Amino acid sequence: MSVSTRSAPPADAPKKRLGSAKGNEAARRRFKIGPPGYLLGVFVLVGLIGSLMSPHFLTARNLENIVVAASVVAVLGVAQFIVIVTRGIDLSVGSVAALATVIAAVMLRQGNGVLITVVVTLAACALAGLINGLLVVYARIAPFVATLAMLSIARGVAFLVQVGTLIVISNQDFLNIFGGRTGSVPNVVIIALTVTLVAAFVMRYGSLGRRLYALGGNPEAARLSGLPVKRDQVMAYTTSGLLAGLAGLMLAGRLSQGSSLVGQGYELDSIAAAVVGGTSLFGGTGDPISTVLGALIIGMIGNIMNLVGIQSEPQLVIRGLVILLAVFLTSGGGIQRIRAALSKLRTKQGGGSDGSPLSPPDDVPTSRRPDLEEGTPSSEAQSESHTTEGTR
Repeated sequence: MSVSTRSAPPADAPKKRLGSAKGNEAARRRFKIGPPGYLLGVFVLVGLIGSLMSPHFLTARNLENIVVAASVVAVLGVAQFIVIVTRGIDLSVGSVAALATVIAAVMLRQGNGVLITVVVTLAACALAGLINGLLVVYARIAPFVATLAMLSIARGVAFLVQVGTLIVISNQDFLNIFGGRTGSVPNVVIIALTVTLVAAFVMRYGSLGRRLYALGGNPEAARLSGLPVKRDQVMAYTTSGLLAGLAGLMLAGRLSQGSSLVGQGYELDSIAAAVVGGTSLFGGTGDPISTVLGALIIGMIGNIMNLVGIQSEPQLVIRGLVILLAVFLTSGGGIQRIRAALSKLRTKQGGGSDGSPLSPPDDVPTSRRPDLEEGTPSSEAQSESHTTEGTR
């Protein structure tokens, strides 16, 4: 029997490899950016592109226009986030916001006070969200279908209540609250910031927020743990309707009118804000602050396209591409895929993680030999095999 002799590896070789691997892992943990870091980087990059493409982008008036326009989308984005985190979706937020403008305008025209108008409007919109939740949870209709039906119903009811032409709002108290300023800050920005901070606090520290994350992460495990899964789902859709109504009041204050035509496309903007902010469509991840940052990015992109004179039709195409890219990077695991591809590329080009060429350990025989490339064993290999069998 032939016995091959190999030189023993250095005693400290495994320790060196282990130490190098630990050092590389520590370096990766130390310089890990994470989704919020990527999002902030995209925000800065979009701002830099805007400043290069138009000299008017960084003016105080234009920046205020961006923030004011993004405030409504931010509130709708938080509403959408609360539903998406439970593995649902709400396509009716834009239509519910339009319904809110019409209800508020009609009640103010009839001489009702601001407080009763706001309460009734928010209650009606919360009812629309409650119906969505009941259809999804108890009627077991897919969220996409249930909220798509509510999109049509809310828009139709707004048409019926409006009775033809748009309704002008002349109540100065209402306009001061939802369209005025506090000092130099627009009130809609204050409202959006308040909604964001309250939602962030509830999702991070409140029991309801923890239950919604658990529900989105694993619904069956949440149910088996005794959590009120159905109640929390209904609560998520009801809250979404309530926030959509608040966004509608903000729109009514800015536009000084109620119209069933406003809010078209806002459902897509809210979804885009959520997914650009890192919220996974598979539920269980994300946060309201990142969603609002995503709304600002969407607003900045739209503002840049307006400044450079891009027509509305190409803007829709660009917005759709942004949504696709955001979904790929978040729900589709695009960041992880890119990292894995880059890691494989570095491994092929430079060998091991420390830059040295990869080779099998000295005490493990190679699994492939040049004379076995075509899959036919050589005579020497066969003779070694027979000799080994004979000596056993």
